[in-house]
Amino acid sequence: MPVSLGLGLPQMKQYDLGRDVAEVARAAEDIGYESLWVFERIIFPEPATQGLYNVPGLPWPDQYRSVADPLITLALAAGATSRARLGTSVLVAPLHVPFQLARSLASLDTASGGRVIAGLGTGWSLDEYAAASVAPFEKRGAVLDELLDVCAAVWGPDPVSYTGTLTTIAPSEVGPKPARPVPVYLPANSPRATRRLVDRADGWLPVAMGADRLTEQWDRIREVAAERGRERPLGVCVRANARYSAAPVTGADRAPFHGDVAQIVADLAAHAATGVPEILLDLQGTTRDASELIDVAAEVYRAARAAGV
Repeated sequence: MPVSLGLGLPQMKQYDLGRDVAEVARAAEDIGYESLWVFERIIFPEPATQGLYNVPGLPWPDQYRSVADPLITLALAAGATSRARLGTSVLVAPLHVPFQLARSLASLDTASGGRVIAGLGTGWSLDEYAAASVAPFEKRGAVLDELLDVCAAVWGPDPVSYTGTLTTIAPSEVGPKPARPVPVYLPANSPRATRRLVDRADGWLPVAMGADRLTEQWDRIREVAAERGRERPLGVCVRANARYSAAPVTGADRAPFHGDVAQIVADLAAHAATGVPEILLDLQGTTRDASELIDVAAEVYRAARAAGV
């Protein structure tokens, strides 16, 4: 069975938010992409307190200088499409008030006819935490746990009632409710995060770092799931942060999903061969505008399907 393919929506500074999101979303759905995705970056610190992903000396990508709000971007895409699922990969949970985020996701799911996938994480940027977090960086896991609790309460039957560290909800009617149970996807970047994923989530959101590494991670998660008695299936959507180029990228150190269409499709095939059901291809960082993004997305999709991916 072919892997399900998703596409990252245009959020970066080279795009016109009001025009390009709807245009790309409609085109992607017409091409055959089954899901549309957003990510979250809120500031571009200069100088940054730490390197990208906490790697010392690793610079932040220039395209992070301006990234549109993920939920507004998804709302624009929802109004322009009718079938594609709408996912976040990821929302940084501690940058949001839990109750407000739970309500926003419920409203978006209702408005889109039940198409939202809530991908949630804890983030890594100390500068973003300093600017906008609801709790210190050291409390990030606890904030995510509370957000999961609040979402379950707010999306569930009325009266809603909850008492936590950040959130207190007196017995209340809270609406609108989601059109259906919203799937929650989580990363698994540590043993604690893996246990949270297995115990509480509907799916896993890894970042593509090579097919062999993905297989190792997926095997470990399934081991933990067996150890903890999880019986229901766990979904997977791999985020592939692509860097498209018209010419092939040469050299033994080429990163996965960096290169021309043929190289990107080869990487899609390798990752699909691991058995994961869905891959999110984010091409927006290296395309000049919405027109090129649509053209490259269409070429990759056709070539991938022709290759049996």
